[in-house]
Amino acid sequence: MRALVYDELGAPPAVRDVPDPDCPSAGVIIRVAATGVCRSDWHAWQGHDPVRLPHVGGHEFAGVVAAVGDRVRRWTVGDRVTAPFVNGCGRCAYCAAGQAQVCPEQTQPGFTGWGSFAELVPVVAADLNLVRLPDALGFAAAAALGCRFATAYHALTAQGGLAAGQLVAVFGCGGAGLSAIMIARALGARVIAVDPAAAARELAAGFGAETIMDPAALDVPKSIMELGGADLTLDCAGSPAVAVAAVSSLRRRGRHVQVGLLLGDQATPPLPMDRVIAWELAVLGSHGMPAADYPAMLELITSGAVDPGKLIMNRTDLAGAGDALQAMDRPGSQGITVAVLSPSTAP
Repeated sequence: MRALVYDELGAPPAVRDVPDPDCPSAGVIIRVAATGVCRSDWHAWQGHDPVRLPHVGGHEFAGVVAAVGDRVRRWTVGDRVTAPFVNGCGRCAYCAAGQAQVCPEQTQPGFTGWGSFAELVPVVAADLNLVRLPDALGFAAAAALGCRFATAYHALTAQGGLAAGQLVAVFGCGGAGLSAIMIARALGARVIAVDPAAAARELAAGFGAETIMDPAALDVPKSIMELGGADLTLDCAGSPAVAVAAVSSLRRRGRHVQVGLLLGDQATPPLPMDRVIAWELAVLGSHGMPAADYPAMLELITSGAVDPGKLIMNRTDLAGAGDALQAMDRPGSQGITVAVLSPSTAP
């Protein structure tokens, strides 16, 4: 198969022929129709999230089942599918409880093994981890779901408990942040968007944020508290300063959900735990979303309430995915880039 490969961390990736993956006995092989290019892929390429070299990244994908293991019962060749970026083992108590996103034995295409920057990608424990795509949902839009959109949905609903009429502040308006804004508005929430980049703020307004704030121009926590404080905050950027600002923007008994990755020396931000205690604040994480929770999200999409396709700002091919990955070294990239491997099947 053709795949986008890098042999050294930070080295320019290149498209070349590599061996086809073996089909797991309880898994499937997906012929990739479209795959997203995510900042998490950039972190792996930079070595922030260690991977074994040579490596093929990619963890947001949609396509068609190309081969089925002998222990798979729910899927057949030709099924249109996607999968969360966290694949549960299918054997532990967390998977049995529908919480595969925290499975201790989880695998992640593009991280623990080769991923979807390739014509073929394996998915383990397919009966647990695969998600059937509605006919009306194209592959490119479905590829946008796998990490940023699904993580934002999980952050707002399962973790954040967002209710209609509540005020949510989204810090960082890249792919995850714009997804959160779109979903929160569809669920009836009021949205504040915070980002230092003018282009990102403009996009946030277009996606439904009612209030836009530039952290370089004002004291964001003070400004949000003057509005009564947020019921829910999301750090979709992933930095200690942003996490502290987000927690400091909560009203009493508010909830903060950490979406953006905090790695290395930044993994332990100095959160205001005195306020967390006195105001009974909740600080939570959001690590993808299990396949078991996809139906409600897909229903929101097929109803027309949200359109993940609007997040796609750039469509490219497999080689272009490498260019997009390297471009994340530079500020200013917005929305989601999707590499379309099968143009005839990925509207």
